[in-house]
Amino acid sequence: MSKKRGLSLQEKREQILQIFYESQDFFLLRELEKLGPRKGVISQTVKDVVQSLVDDDLVFKDKIGTSVYFWSLPSRAGNQLRQVRLKLEADYEATKKQRCELQLQKESLKVGREESDEREMALTDLNKLENQHRALKEELQLYADNDPATLEAMGSACGIAHQAINRWTDNIFALQQWCSNNFPEAKERLEHAYKEVGITEDLDYVD
Repeated sequence: MSKKRGLSLQEKREQILQIFYESQDFFLLRELEKLGPRKGVISQTVKDVVQSLVDDDLVFKDKIGTSVYFWSLPSRAGNQLRQVRLKLEADYEATKKQRCELQLQKESLKVGREESDEREMALTDLNKLENQHRALKEELQLYADNDPATLEAMGSACGIAHQAINRWTDNIFALQQWCSNNFPEAKERLEHAYKEVGITEDLDYVD
């Protein structure tokens, strides 16, 4: 004799809903776990089945004190299902309308694109021109380093960098002079500190 097939999730959901519909009462989870096996739903799976029904708004729960009660009425579940059905029907009609519009657009785009020797030749010429355009762009990229605009931009950037270097050099000299004037007794310590940060006697302006 073959082993009896267990209930599917949908079948378990339907059986748990029957518990609510037949009694039209409120239940604690532990009560549902005791009633579930009478409907063929093992107690270990009742919690997950009930939660799936709660997630779909087919079963509702309320916390009273420290206890959580679950309940569901056929009328309320029916309203939920009717709302889902109405939404699905509206989505179906919208999708069907969009399909018709796309079909019309497809047909209109075919006008002037009928298969012909002339069209094939035009497409071949277009493909050749696209390949030539791509090759020219790649060739231009090879000469980008010699582009006058690029060279001018590099020269401008070098000029700005040159000015910045000399400006910072001037600032360093000014700071050294201020330290020497205000702390003459710390000359050796200052010179050591300069060397620590890379400021040597070779420091000078850039021509």
